[in-house]
Amino acid sequence: MTEIRDIPLQTIKGETGSLADYAGQVVLIVNVASQCGLTPQYEGLERLYQKYKEEGFVVLGFPANDFAGQEPGTDEEIASFCTTNFGVAFPMFSKITVTGPDKHPLYRELIAAVPVAPDAESMRDRLQGRGRTVNAAPEVLWNFEKFLIGRDGSVVARFAPDTLPEDDAVVGAIERELFASE
Repeated sequence: MTEIRDIPLQTIKGETGSLADYAGQVVLIVNVASQCGLTPQYEGLERLYQKYKEEGFVVLGFPANDFAGQEPGTDEEIASFCTTNFGVAFPMFSKITVTGPDKHPLYRELIAAVPVAPDAESMRDRLQGRGRTVNAAPEVLWNFEKFLIGRDGSVVARFAPDTLPEDDAVVGAIERELFASE
């Protein structure tokens, strides 16, 4: 298995990097989209980032157009949308693919580490009830699925798209990772 910190990434501004740039931090990785019913989660993600960034926490947004064409814009359009509409200050990355055979290596490793979001079934049922084609586990279910990486670089949790950033399960997992050594 590839070391997750070594996978090359490109920021939304075209700069190169990797998760090694966030070594020692607790990281919440989220596949995001601008035209999704879950898009208001940007607000909660930004609040989490602002609340815990001084403690060593960061949110990383990865735009993806994998679900119903809900992220059609260019990186520049996405960046403008996020800052103008939601005041997003957390790091955003270039648009990637998070499902299927062409999925980004980062998402291959995230999914391999935690194959199922334990809270995903209700979302899966709602999507199917609306006639949406739904990916089978372990694939990412929809926009705004969340993966939590601990300070040691291991993937420690996965949350369904409809689990809000301020949900007790998400906040509790973040706080456990942030304050584990205290």
